[in-house]
Amino acid sequence: MSISTSSPARGWSIFLGILLVVAGMFSICAPFFAGIAASIFFGWLILIAGIAHLVYAWSERGAGAVLWQILIGIVYLVAAFYMLARPVSGVVALTLVLGIYIALEGVFELALFSLVRKRPGSIWFLVDGLASLLLAVLIFFHWPSSTFWAVGTLVGISLLFSGIARLTFPMRPRLALSEA
Repeated sequence: MSISTSSPARGWSIFLGILLVVAGMFSICAPFFAGIAASIFFGWLILIAGIAHLVYAWSERGAGAVLWQILIGIVYLVAAFYMLARPVSGVVALTLVLGIYIALEGVFELALFSLVRKRPGSIWFLVDGLASLLLAVLIFFHWPSSTFWAVGTLVGISLLFSGIARLTFPMRPRLALSEA
């Protein structure tokens, strides 16, 4: 079974892939600015979530439920306005959250490795877990100065790999046809 990709879809995928690769390279080369952009992006997402909580509050039944939704919405709005008004401080907070996330991921990957260590290929769970823990340690030991590289670099790596995936996927059907 082969996946067919039409020419316009292939062209858009290649275009998107190139944009993502360029954005990823920029983020890796200028991680602080990419971190600021991520902070502003997350600030807007949190603002939208806060508004959604406030709107949702009016559909709740009971004064307690309405009050809690309003309070949650207000907390979201305060956090969003803070991140939008002070994006550098937002990046500092994002870096700390990112470090915690990566550390937890590393612990879970090591736990998964211990469960499947006898299976072929399981070594990659060990490598992933150890690499995640090492990255988390680097972020924590150098925090808050890791703010200047961590978020932007990791966003850049993610964008770069997304771009590579978008560039290589449309080529696959063509390669499969040429191999046949």
